[in-house]
Amino acid sequence: MRAPWNGPAKVLDGKATAAQIKSELAARAKALQARGIEPNLGTILVGDDPGSKAYVAGKHRDCAEIGIKSTQVELPGDVSTEDVLAKVQELNEDPTVTAYIVQLPLPKQVDTNRVLLAIDPAKDADGLHPLNLGKLVLGVNEEIDSPLPCTPRACLELMTRYGIELGGKNICVVGRGVTVGRTFGLLAGRKAVNATVTTCHTGTKDLTSHTLAAEVIIAASGQPGIITPEMVQPGAIVLDVGVSRVSQGEGKPARLSGDVADGVDQVASYLSPNPNGVGPMTRALLLTNVVEAAERNAQ
Repeated sequence: MRAPWNGPAKVLDGKATAAQIKSELAARAKALQARGIEPNLGTILVGDDPGSKAYVAGKHRDCAEIGIKSTQVELPGDVSTEDVLAKVQELNEDPTVTAYIVQLPLPKQVDTNRVLLAIDPAKDADGLHPLNLGKLVLGVNEEIDSPLPCTPRACLELMTRYGIELGGKNICVVGRGVTVGRTFGLLAGRKAVNATVTTCHTGTKDLTSHTLAAEVIIAASGQPGIITPEMVQPGAIVLDVGVSRVSQGEGKPARLSGDVADGVDQVASYLSPNPNGVGPMTRALLLTNVVEAAERNAQ
């Protein structure tokens, strides 16, 4: 029988928290600029996918908001792998570009792995280059001497800014994608955080038994409404990270949906909404990676 819980959940407002982080980054960028160092985020966008174009445009707006430069490279959707690699090499060699991203997904004819491996690890704004992930596995970037994965770091930063102590807590991550699921466990398992993380996926038997045992749930599977109220222990902290498109019928635009179903807010103690939860935080932490890279270059 469930223990009583006096809901509803408090909102983990990622939009407001991201605005606070960007204000702090603006001050750090201004200090760098006073020393003659100009942070600059580069982006490579291939094709005309509306979602990717909107996402990249948002990154450039964020740069303008905190007062740093941005460099945008756009390529047609029918380019070859070699064409994309040539642009990657240009940004690797461009001393004015601090860090950059290649917007995913890339068209089918482009070898995504070759492209991502070609990025200079020191300019990896997403924190997902194999060398940087290897440093995370080995624990050699505990002091953030290389970029960290943006979305897992955004999850941790959002909870930290709300005063949530994660040391010793049991965390269940639903989803094993490299951008969130697998990398969140690496970040939260560091001594600096000291949480115990269980990663669940399509091969997990009895998902509910794992989520009910968790004090924190990171829902990142991309399955609409997969986390229901019955799967959450009273008072747990829930972050809705997954995003998927749900059809509303012929002639109607698909709607965006998170992983957390209606009613969870009456069971959880804290809940990040979707949208305006982890999404804005991820963009803010991408900017953090850029500013931190500039600060490392300045040492």
